[in-house]
Amino acid sequence: MAKYIRVNPENPDPKVIGEIAKALKNGAVIVFPTDTVYGVGCDIMNPKAIERVAQIKGTPAKKSNLSIVCQNLSHLSSFVKPISNPVFRVLKKSLPGAFTFILPANTSVPKVFNTKKKEVGIRVPDHKIPQAIVEELGNPIVTTSVIDVDELLEYTMDPDMIYERFQDKVDIVIDGGYGNNIPSTIVLVQNEGFEIIRQGLGELVV
Repeated sequence: MAKYIRVNPENPDPKVIGEIAKALKNGAVIVFPTDTVYGVGCDIMNPKAIERVAQIKGTPAKKSNLSIVCQNLSHLSSFVKPISNPVFRVLKKSLPGAFTFILPANTSVPKVFNTKKKEVGIRVPDHKIPQAIVEELGNPIVTTSVIDVDELLEYTMDPDMIYERFQDKVDIVIDGGYGNNIPSTIVLVQNEGFEIIRQGLGELVV
C-alpha cells in the first residue's frame, strides 16, 4: 500500500522532501505533481525501479519513451550530446516550463535504459515539488505521465483519485493539489530545428 504524502506546492517541507528522496534512493516509485499532469517516477540510477515505471506505463523499459526530469539546464549535459548556442537559447527561454524536449542522447542514456536509444526526452517542470525532489536526490527522475484508464478523461487531476488507482502499484503518492489535465508540449530537436510532435500546455517561442 502506497504512502500518501501531502506537500505544499508553494513551500515544500525540506524534511518531507528529504524523506521522499531517501525512498527514491532505496528504489521507490512515486507519483508526483508537475506543472502539467501528474507523473510516475523513480531515481534514474535504479534499473529495477525504471522497470517498474515501464510496467506501470504498460511497455518494456527498452521500448518505453520515458522522459527524464532534471532540476535545471546544467543537468542536461550528463545525458544529452553537446547542443548549439541557438538550441540552448530556446531551451533557456522555455525551461522551466511545460515542455518535453527530445534531444540527441549521449552514451549515458543507453546504459540507464538498457537500450540503443539515440534520443531522450528532457523535462524541467516549472513546479517546486519535483525541482526540490531532484535537487535533494542529486539525480534526475525517470518519468512517464499518469494516464487515466477512462477514455473520456485521459489524465486524472485529483490526487485522491490517483491514489485510489495507484496505491498498489507505487510506493508513494504525493498530493501537491489538483494537477492539470493538459500534458507537456513535446518538441523534437534535430540540428537547430524544432518540430512540435504533440501540442500541449507549453507554447514554443523560437
